[in-house]
Amino acid sequence: MSNDQNRSFGVFKPVGHLVISLPDAAAASRAETALATLGLAHDAVRRYSDQEMLTQIEADIATASPIAAIGQEMNLILAHRELARRGYHWLVVAAADDEQARAIADTARAHGAERAQHYGRFIIEELIEHADDTPQVAESPDRGLDAQTPSGKEAERTV
Repeated sequence: MSNDQNRSFGVFKPVGHLVISLPDAAAASRAETALATLGLAHDAVRRYSDQEMLTQIEADIATASPIAAIGQEMNLILAHRELARRGYHWLVVAAADDEQARAIADTARAHGAERAQHYGRFIIEELIEHADDTPQVAESPDRGLDAQTPSGKEAERTV
């Protein structure tokens, strides 16, 4: 995951990929198996355990440039840290285009994915919406990532 081409200002930013969070190893396995039916390249899916993600996130936080806080990269890794602390596992999946990204997210959601963020060059788009999501409000380095919960914190969604 530490590949320099997947980093921006010292933090993980895999442009052209989806970062998908799943509640446990079994859900990650089911989603990974289902994704194989989409005709993805053989090396399109990388899998990370909760501990692997925590290790990477702690390294990112330690080396992040202050500029990383301007965009949402730092807010995302803090939200990912909260999920990883709760045992979530991860799939990082290359997507050729927006249509394929949507198919990947839909497939992952059907197998329990909580989040699927599609990393573009300038925009990071959440592709999994929840029926109980509140309207999105301003995100900032001070507020963090808007989890679209009443408190605005990711921890509330995963309780």
